[in-house]
Amino acid sequence: MSTRPSRQLETFPNPNPARDYLVHIELPEFTCLCPLTGQPDFATLLLQYVPDRRNVELKSLKLYVWSYRDRGAFHEAVTNQVLDDLKTALEPRFIRLTSRWNVRGGITTSVVAEHRKRGWKPAPYVELGRLPVRATGTHESFA
Repeated sequence: MSTRPSRQLETFPNPNPARDYLVHIELPEFTCLCPLTGQPDFATLLLQYVPDRRNVELKSLKLYVWSYRDRGAFHEAVTNQVLDDLKTALEPRFIRLTSRWNVRGGITTSVVAEHRKRGWKPAPYVELGRLPVRATGTHESFA
């Protein structure tokens, strides 16, 4: 694998395709150029996805993100392009990309884009801290 910027996203087989699980990746050093001024824009990308058959290989993701360093792109356009490229490479059940842009000119911007695979519905979210607890410390049944 290269150690230069690359638009190629590598993947590997999902080790547990029968289960829905969330992959959360933070990329705090995203950089691209403002297409109007040529000045650098800095962001943290927050990637969350529920894999289907493929997971993203992290070094390739790092090199992919690096490939934006000298490219001009508006915040909204780059967020949607990164999401589209990841969606194409992974074909996940669910994917969400949040870009949190550093303050520039007194303005902070965040952009959120997501995609759900047709027909996929998430399992109900249960926050364990809110379940009724018996005196023995076991959780009560909701049946």
